[in-house]
Amino acid sequence: MNAPERAGYAPSWYAATMTPAPERPPLTVDLDVDVCVVGAGLAGLTAAREIARCGWSVAVVEARRIAWNASGLNCGFVLPGYAVPVGRIVERVGLRRAKDLWALSEAGLDYVRTTIRATGMPGVEPIEGWLKVSKTDDAGSIIATLQLLGQEFGVKIEGWATERVRQMLNSTRYFNALHFPRAFHVHPLNYALGLAALAEQAGARIFEHTPALAIDPAGVRKRIETPRGRLRATHVVLAGNVHIGKLMPRVNGTLLPIWTYLATTAPLGPALADAIAYRGAVSDGEGADNHYRVVDGDRLLISGRGTVWESDPRRFASSLGSDVAELYPQLGKVKIEHQWSGVLGRTVHGMPQIGELSPGIWLASGFGGHGFNTTAMAGNVIARAIVEGDDTWRLFLPYELIWAGGAAGRAAAQIGIWWARARTKIKARKARNRAASIRPDSGKASKPTAAAMEMPSAEPRASIRSLR
Repeated sequence: MNAPERAGYAPSWYAATMTPAPERPPLTVDLDVDVCVVGAGLAGLTAAREIARCGWSVAVVEARRIAWNASGLNCGFVLPGYAVPVGRIVERVGLRRAKDLWALSEAGLDYVRTTIRATGMPGVEPIEGWLKVSKTDDAGSIIATLQLLGQEFGVKIEGWATERVRQMLNSTRYFNALHFPRAFHVHPLNYALGLAALAEQAGARIFEHTPALAIDPAGVRKRIETPRGRLRATHVVLAGNVHIGKLMPRVNGTLLPIWTYLATTAPLGPALADAIAYRGAVSDGEGADNHYRVVDGDRLLISGRGTVWESDPRRFASSLGSDVAELYPQLGKVKIEHQWSGVLGRTVHGMPQIGELSPGIWLASGFGGHGFNTTAMAGNVIARAIVEGDDTWRLFLPYELIWAGGAAGRAAAQIGIWWARARTKIKARKARNRAASIRPDSGKASKPTAAAMEMPSAEPRASIRSLR
């Protein structure tokens, strides 16, 4: 990959291994289309592709490069569900609607998988499986989630006992886990670049280096101003995450910007396979901490930390390396070769923002914390709403736009991130101390493990028709 093809992308392992991506020219003329999509991230590109496949004219305007931020810089985990625990979704919207929302999340996951397989998308390299591991020996929570998802929702999910977890992840810091065999991980930037090419093949036009400066939503034909050209469109899809800014202050104020930090190690050789036999995605904490996966055969890609302000990712590289060393001391000192960060938009309620703001103005945003499958789902839901008049998007109405609190909200969020990390460390230390104090001959009864509640495999009972 030469420098011009990487221009506009921040240094990262993804940029270093991206597939060829020629720059698209900016918009320099006035243009009339059926739909204008603002933002060439995963949600915007999905919507553009699906609308164009139906024969509608589509223009995508992107202020920088395709997937230059969170869409091309994330962990690459393609998971079912949402950033909000499923139990909280049930509490808010009821069991029936929660099942419908979960089915949509599964359909988003399936869309990504099907798109990759059907098109032979280069450089994406999907690897199956996601293991959500407990550092605190929380068997009760594991069992409750197994019962809800496995029995009520019909999700294909497994409970792994500590022994099985440690066979795959050779770390004494881990206990039981939930395993989602249908989840997978990919190279997110290459997927986004492949998706952009598919959107163009369907007839969409993509303009990079073309920020949307203003939108006039009045009338049947909306007007979108850019530095060198104007668009007119019947529908506008806002898929710009926290970078919507002055274009749509009402929306921008509902998002908490959270920067997450990622790194890849230098090649670790055969020692990595001895430490980590599992090749799927791994999460061992909530929010920003900690998620990792094996890439390039013997490197580890890891994410962690979280700040509500932008910071130099080099400040966190050593911390992420220390996280790896704490989990797997057998790897020795871990050298970091790439480090980077990306900013995501997190809503107050934790669910994505999907729907119609006003006639012809559509929103697909707020994917922070669980974005890949929800971006695909959102793009499809909005495409169907525009083309077919489908009202599936109304399932998200209970999760309205809520002001994120401005500077005070950011400060509270940062304190919450720090507090959650500290609390998890304390609980994890106590769990390890309890485990060390219970010897096989002590006569003490051990707590029930997740193995006692392993669920049979079951395909999701989708209550909403599958996405394309």
